[in-house]
Amino acid sequence: MTLSEAQRLVKSKQRVADHGEVFTPGWMVEDMLDLVKHESERIDARVLEPACGSGNFLVPVLARKLVTVQLRHGKSEFEKRHYALFALMCTYGIELLADNAEECRDNLAEVFNTFLGISSDDQWAQAARAVLAVNIVQGDALTMTLVSGQPITFPEWGYLGKGKFQRRDFRYDDLTQRASYEGTLFGELDDDDLFVPAQNYPTMTVNQIAEAAA
Repeated sequence: MTLSEAQRLVKSKQRVADHGEVFTPGWMVEDMLDLVKHESERIDARVLEPACGSGNFLVPVLARKLVTVQLRHGKSEFEKRHYALFALMCTYGIELLADNAEECRDNLAEVFNTFLGISSDDQWAQAARAVLAVNIVQGDALTMTLVSGQPITFPEWGYLGKGKFQRRDFRYDDLTQRASYEGTLFGELDDDDLFVPAQNYPTMTVNQIAEAAA
């Protein structure tokens, strides 16, 4: 391990003392993701990092997903863009510290924008920002609450094809209970399912998602 890698492991002594904040080096992240290679590269694999920091795990996960997008949908700019956004939609994080959470959003947005070759004021970049605002939350994964004390809520995004996206919001504490039955945080809901969405949204286009960011 180099000195710079060692320094990145500990952002500040005070934050380590207060929050136990340490950072996993990149080579270790890649080795860990290789253990679940298929899932880490699947576009619709929903990945949640409950202590995401600045995105040490989520950034390489998104990068892997986007490689799959290019391989499967790179010949169609329309499909490439929509599936790239869907890959981002399936990436979630919880972070206790506000600056880390914002840095994580910035880092994921940069990966997305670079992949599509767009600027930060592009409609697709704005849509990505709207997604990241609700997918990467500042809160406590142990108490499953936001800094305000309200329950953490995550959107379940779906790509319906032909440029249409669907969103349903679920409380995180409900999702963790559901996972004990289903083995995954999100799944198909039956009409009589106990774990119903906290909120449903009409189908949305990229333009409508971007408008939410504005």
